[in-house]
Amino acid sequence: MPSLPEDPAQIVFSGGGLRCFWQGGFLTRLAQDMSFAPKRITGVSGGALAGAAWIAGIEHRLLDTMCAAFERRDTNIDLFEADKNGITPHQELYCDVVGRVLNDEAARRIAQGPAFQIQIAHPPETGLATLTGTALAATYEAELHIVGSPHFNWAEKMGLTSNLIDAKAAARNGRLADLVSAAAVIPPVFEPPLWEGRRVVDGGMADQAPMPDPDEGETLVLLTREYKKLPDVAGRTYVWPGKETPADKIDFTDPQKLRDTWALGERDAERYLARG
Repeated sequence: MPSLPEDPAQIVFSGGGLRCFWQGGFLTRLAQDMSFAPKRITGVSGGALAGAAWIAGIEHRLLDTMCAAFERRDTNIDLFEADKNGITPHQELYCDVVGRVLNDEAARRIAQGPAFQIQIAHPPETGLATLTGTALAATYEAELHIVGSPHFNWAEKMGLTSNLIDAKAAARNGRLADLVSAAAVIPPVFEPPLWEGRRVVDGGMADQAPMPDPDEGETLVLLTREYKKLPDVAGRTYVWPGKETPADKIDFTDPQKLRDTWALGERDAERYLARG
């Protein structure tokens, strides 16, 4: 178990879908004993939402709102069934929660906060964004388990490109919720939306823990699962759940799993704090 940096200049919220509720529990418990004031923050996939909620100070509101939305669902059977708008019930639910949680006040706090970048990715221009995105997602999953690192490049070799987007600018322009929703698009469960005229897929396919730009100073990287291979970079500290999170990446039916994942984050934070 690595030691936590006392005052990291950068915090990275990695992807992981609903597993990112571990990050909320971990940081809110640490905040009772530690104070973080990073200069730069990045988020990707579900970590984009976790990071936004942390900056805005609405982590508990996010947990409660997502749990309430899950209370109304008892099956994932419609996981791949698009509605008349071309999106699945999963995508509609996620976008609705994001829009309600990241309201005008949350956007104002983020616009006034530290530098905040969200990574999004673009599939190659084939005209079949969902199909291409699905192939890229399969490639990403294969590399994730074979290489065992949060940093990878197989999907990029297939034509995936990625960008860090200024989330503070998006907040000022009333586009924060759209950006956070676009950052967590997993084909074929989610239909790739447009951002600046280009189709978007989950930025985590390019890197599960993207460093800020510029990348300077002590960095705390909040992973959502254990990896077999982590780079040894001076000034960079990776932390992850002490055991597999109860929440699955895209199981939208069990709010208790979200609460249990949050509680795991709290317990893991207490283990770090106990070390002094």
